[in-house]
This record gives sequence, structure tokens and C-alpha cells, in this order.
Amino acid sequence: MHHATVTPGGDRIRWVELPGQEPSRVYLHGLGSTSPAYFTEIAVHPLLAGRRSLLVDLLGHGISDRPTDFDYTLESHADALAEALDAAAVAGAELIAHSMGGSVAVVLAARHPRLVSRLVLVDANLDPLPRTPGAGGSSGIAAYSEQEFVERGWREVRDRVGPHWWSTMRLAGREALYRSAAHLVRGTVPTMRELLLDLEIPRTFLFPEADGPLPGADALTAAGVEVVSVPDCGHNIMLDNPEAFARATAAALTG
Repeated sequence: MHHATVTPGGDRIRWVELPGQEPSRVYLHGLGSTSPAYFTEIAVHPLLAGRRSLLVDLLGHGISDRPTDFDYTLESHADALAEALDAAAVAGAELIAHSMGGSVAVVLAARHPRLVSRLVLVDANLDPLPRTPGAGGSSGIAAYSEQEFVERGWREVRDRVGPHWWSTMRLAGREALYRSAAHLVRGTVPTMRELLLDLEIPRTFLFPEADGPLPGADALTAAGVEVVSVPDCGHNIMLDNPEAFARATAAALTG
């Protein structure tokens, strides 16, 4: 396990690192998740093995620190991640990023372009979302006030999301989980979609085939983003269909 101090208060981002050739690959998890649990099988898959791979837990999640005085905006997540990548001597990395991690990856590429050479976004959040009481995930979490979530809402969310997601969500700090969700549904200005459209690096967006046509796919394709549907999976593509995910990701990284 590796770590880097990323805030003035000494808070640390931690990651699991697999040795290999450069350029590095950085794997980023979604809200309430952790990269080693979601990406280890993929990072060592024969189609993707052999690269230096950093399975990073964003601040507030997994094995990283969970400060309560951090705001957990997408921009702050991206800046903290940039500090960690600098400390790890990473530059021009290939980012494979799921859900909220994809949002952070887009913001990272826009704010710190020297750190990112290629993006593979895995069903990432590109637009603001409604706050929806009773829903799972970020929309449901953000429907609470922070005090409500910390005091009781986390138990209701635990029961809604089920044991699989909760197995990693429970590792996140409650304030971190709430603020990350609230800022994810709020989005950025410009939006993550607009930032993605303006990037000039190779970009691929993977999404579940069962979800039907991806909204805004034509504009993404026109801007040079490769849009790829993956069969037999839900939102957690890398867990639901790892073989198809590895093939699609390898193609995106070598195309």
C-alpha cells in the first residue's frame, strides 16, 4: 500500500500499486466504492496486465483518510488526486474511471492536463442530477441535509443499496459520502459533459447496452469521444461482465 499527503492538514490518499511499464494506469472508483475491490481483476487481466497500475481510493473512501473538514467537491477531489499522482511521479497517465470517479477524472484532465493522456469513462456521471428522496445512490443521499444523513439517513441508505454496495460504502466517512454525493448531483460549471467535449486527449465512454442509446451520444461522438456499449451488465460493468469490460478497455487504450 502506498500513500501521499494531499491536504494542508496532513490527510492522505492511499492506493494499491501493481508494478509494470509506463505510462501508468490509474483506476478510480465510484461513490461509496473502493478501487482495489472494483478493479483488481481488471488490472491483472491478460489484456491489461503489465502496466504500472495505481488502484486509488479517493479521499473519504476506502483505505484513504476521511477528513471532516474537506468539502469533497469534484474539483477538490481532482486537486487532491493530482497531489497524490504528483507524489507518485505519475504523468500522462491512462485513467480508467467508474461513475463518480469518471466525473473526477474529467475534472482532473481539465484542471491538470499534464497528468492525463487518455480517459476510459465507465458509465460516468456527466450531468447534474435531481435530488430524489428514497432513491439509492447520489440522488437519494443528496436529498437529505448533511445532519439528517449523518444522524439517521445513512441507515436508510444502507438498507436501500443492499449488502454488495454497502460492503464498500460503509468504509466511507459519513460526511465524505454525503458531500461527495451532494456535489456530484450538483455537478460542475461548466458541466462535466462540457469539460469532456472540450478535452483533446483520446476519450472512450463505456455504458451498459441494456440501458439503450446513451443520451447525448451524437454530440460526444462528434467531439471525438468513442461511445461503446457493453453487453450483459449493469452499472458496475467491470464486475458484471469483466471479460467484455477488459476487451473494451484494452481496445480503448490501444486504439
